[in-house]
Amino acid sequence: MDAMRKQLDVLMGANRNGDVREVNRKYFDRDVCRLFLAGLCPHDLFQLTKMDLGPCPKVHSLQLRKDYEEVKAKGTENFDRELEDMIDRLIVECERKIQRALKRLADEDAKAAIAISVSEVTQSEEVAQLSKEIKEKMKEADIFDFEGKTDDKIKTMELVEELRSKRADLQATLLLDAFNKDRAAIPQPIPPPQMATLPAPPPPDARTQELINEKLSKAEALGEQGMVEEAQKALEEAEALKKLAAARQEPVADPSKYSVADVRITDQKLRLCDICGAFLSVYDNDRRLADHFGGKLHLGYMLIREKLKELQVLNVMSHFLL
Repeated sequence: MDAMRKQLDVLMGANRNGDVREVNRKYFDRDVCRLFLAGLCPHDLFQLTKMDLGPCPKVHSLQLRKDYEEVKAKGTENFDRELEDMIDRLIVECERKIQRALKRLADEDAKAAIAISVSEVTQSEEVAQLSKEIKEKMKEADIFDFEGKTDDKIKTMELVEELRSKRADLQATLLLDAFNKDRAAIPQPIPPPQMATLPAPPPPDARTQELINEKLSKAEALGEQGMVEEAQKALEEAEALKKLAAARQEPVADPSKYSVADVRITDQKLRLCDICGAFLSVYDNDRRLADHFGGKLHLGYMLIREKLKELQVLNVMSHFLL
């Protein structure tokens, strides 16, 4: 209910019920969210993820943001520093999570995982253009929101989702290309001479494949929660199921019984996204990678990193003008 109330306040104004106290509210009041006025409130970023902060306890108002932007343009107020401090804290915690994960994996296998620069690998002119279009459409949505044009805002946000999906697919393709090169560099065991002429192993039966998919999904969820050992174990169990199913001529009777104890896998080659800290694997397919890029956690951290760069540029410009 609190979240719905907040959305209605932003859309229709905090005074939608005729409360006189709300009419007299000013942008500098203590119960107004300064981070929202400055452009980004963390409570809006990670809804329904493990980073969900719940609804913001302070007022979000587009009218008050407009009032603030007017006085900011005159040099009277500037809440950018508060927003930059908040973003710094979130990014520092994310970087710590990445380093903790790398250290824990290195203790088990020094080559088990590395942090990959997703922001560099997945950058292209087309991705940059899509990101620019998304920003422009988000600004349009805010204008429609402020003007009370709900239908236009909804249509614009639907277009934003389409653009995000297209960008995620493109980023997934770029990262998959990098992973394919990475996979090609992984040494593969040479089969014994007597095994060289054997036919290809049969694919897993439907039930086994379903369990493999479940364990892969579980590994991804655990990885996003920072549970490194558990994620590694789930990935190993999935690989163990694949090998055990391939080694048998008939379907595995009860594949859920098999675990890492049956087949020990040491070459999972995990990668940690340098934007959000989530686990990726060089064996992920394009669909799983696209889901990662379109996820709220990744999008949220991408937004705050972009906002930080923007604030830093503005800060340098302001010092230069002074």
